[in-house]
Amino acid sequence: MLRFWVRLSVALALMAPGTALAALTDPVRTESGLVMGVPGNDPSITVFKGLPYAAPPVGDLRWRPPRPPMPWPGVRPATNFGPVCPQQSIDADMSEDCLRLNIWTGASSKADKLPVLVWIYGGGFIQGSGSNPLFDGEALALKNLVVVTFNYRLGALGFLATPELSKESGHNASGNYGLLDDIALLKWVKENIAAFGGDPAKVTIAGQSAGAGSVGFLANSPLAKGLFIRAIAESHVRDPRDPDLRYLSVSWRALKTAEAQGVQYQAAHHADNLAALRALPWDAVIDGSNVPDMGVDTKGPAKPPLFRPVVDGWVVPASYNDIFARGRQNDVAFLAGNNKDETGAVPATAFDRLRASKAPPRAGAPQPHVRLADYVAAAKVKFGAMSDAFLKLYPATNDLQAALASNDAARDQSRISTFLWATAWRKGAAKPVYTYFWTHAPPGPNHDITGAYHGSEIAYVLGNVAANDGTWTDNDARIARIVSTYWANFAATGDPNSAGVPDWPAFKPDVPMTMELGDHFAPMPVASNDKIEFWKRWFAAQEPW
Repeated sequence: MLRFWVRLSVALALMAPGTALAALTDPVRTESGLVMGVPGNDPSITVFKGLPYAAPPVGDLRWRPPRPPMPWPGVRPATNFGPVCPQQSIDADMSEDCLRLNIWTGASSKADKLPVLVWIYGGGFIQGSGSNPLFDGEALALKNLVVVTFNYRLGALGFLATPELSKESGHNASGNYGLLDDIALLKWVKENIAAFGGDPAKVTIAGQSAGAGSVGFLANSPLAKGLFIRAIAESHVRDPRDPDLRYLSVSWRALKTAEAQGVQYQAAHHADNLAALRALPWDAVIDGSNVPDMGVDTKGPAKPPLFRPVVDGWVVPASYNDIFARGRQNDVAFLAGNNKDETGAVPATAFDRLRASKAPPRAGAPQPHVRLADYVAAAKVKFGAMSDAFLKLYPATNDLQAALASNDAARDQSRISTFLWATAWRKGAAKPVYTYFWTHAPPGPNHDITGAYHGSEIAYVLGNVAANDGTWTDNDARIARIVSTYWANFAATGDPNSAGVPDWPAFKPDVPMTMELGDHFAPMPVASNDKIEFWKRWFAAQEPW
């Protein structure tokens, strides 16, 4: 049994006066040793926090593939989250000894063999942690899943590439240590999750933003083949010729480019060689790492973070376009979509504030265009010779019309691009694909400014009522029940559908529809035919990514 209660009489004899009765758990055996979890908020759930899935990547192990964790004697208490991986601009307990995982399980024995969902956090590959309360796994665990969250290396510690690192690797590759952490975590799950009541043959990886980017890279990586059978990518899955791929969290660097950037970074940190760089304290290594990569032509002002994954020929074997053209992706079931108010779109209730704002453009994100002059100028830069055709499809003669047209274009681009990605993906994969468009703006003080913003779906799909700010209504609870059921169903069977939730049709390349989730639950058109044809022509004229 994963959970047992000590007899009340024994517990009372051991308790100090005034101490509350606590739930205990049977030790669970992993390959590294015994661990003991703690009760969740719901006593049917056991939580295991801060378990090492790899050795600390410190000293000579910095910028190397993760090694197995060191065994420990006795029973290790899994009562607290581990430190988060080093990153800038946060106040948290940070350490390079951060490769830890967390598990929520409602299994009563190994025989339960529950489906497993592994959550990969976002944050542009420069911030984030698996212990963020937003990612609490208890609600999905109550839907008969085993939920796993974890930390992976970030920024310069996770994605530095140099010729010296490539040479020592044995694969002529460097720069993907954060992705190698993902793979090590999935190997740990394959080898150990059965002890927690999970089924290692039914693993789904899921993530949002950079987490969705990681899902995409893993779905294309031969090193991850066989480690999961289903994938969920929340935001940023795009057609291989969509320039948005160049700045979104699915962006990658060529190996030679990444190595050259790494040499410059090493010099800026006054390290003559790799040994000197490894000798630096981690806070010195990450100093100055949160910078955009200004050398990428994104057809606009948005730029990707400098430190991000690398097409190295090993972890990431090739570009999206080449992988799809050759059918080299891992054949996994896929669920993917985007949000209404992201990637340049904003709620109409934010127009006036944006026009009045003096804030500089936010790096890494496209700017909404709420003035006619800005809208037209941006169209000419982005579409060039096709700008007249674009402005005919999305016309505007004043600021309000321009803001609305800018929204329409951004939302059409995201839905059409994901539709075309699914078309390309399915040419080399037989498993079903489900796409969505999230439309619900959470309540709260920023409702009118942020709308259905980037990441607004997370608390709903994880069923995580505890993560909201106390303003949720009965309708929010209803939406969370439906979408979390979809996610749980998909993780269990590869199909989001079941009794009690609206039908979600699978993707079909000859039917340009997607599933609206949020304000409504029904299939919706990707866009009108003339707009689909325009975006297809424009994508076809772009450099494949």
